[in-house]
Amino acid sequence: MAESVVLDPVDLHLLRLLQNDARTTYRDLAAQVGVAPSTCLDRVTRLRRSGVILGHQLRLDPAKLGRGLEALLSVQVRPHRRELVGPFVERIRALPESRTVFHLTGPDDYLVHVAVADMADLQRLVLDEFTARREVARVETRLIFQQWDCGPLLPPAAGTGESGIPK
Repeated sequence: MAESVVLDPVDLHLLRLLQNDARTTYRDLAAQVGVAPSTCLDRVTRLRRSGVILGHQLRLDPAKLGRGLEALLSVQVRPHRRELVGPFVERIRALPESRTVFHLTGPDDYLVHVAVADMADLQRLVLDEFTARREVARVETRLIFQQWDCGPLLPPAAGTGESGIPK
């Protein structure tokens, strides 16, 4: 497991602002945080190099791209051995419908978030790309009605619960 990085209040403020809008200029970030633009640039560069900031992503609306139906697929792989799961994960990640793949503990081995055109497309995906694979023992499908993004991810604050909310 990766070690955590020590962050001061300025780092935390920068991370909060960048998570809300990654396109904010260094000048605007510096003004909001109360440091010089060069200091802001140095801090963000350090956060990138240390692996705290992993990158910048453009978010797209799946429905506007013709993929208006989203689902979570719980997948059980049997036998659950490295030589089978590696190629399985590579194949699933390569599918244009796949959004996120989670490797889990418990009765299901994987949870796959997919975006498809419609129910027929979902059925095709499950039958042709998942259950057709020898190592897939079971697939359970859950449709996503709606999803919400949550607040920025920050380390737990001292004196609070793991969530950062005061006890």
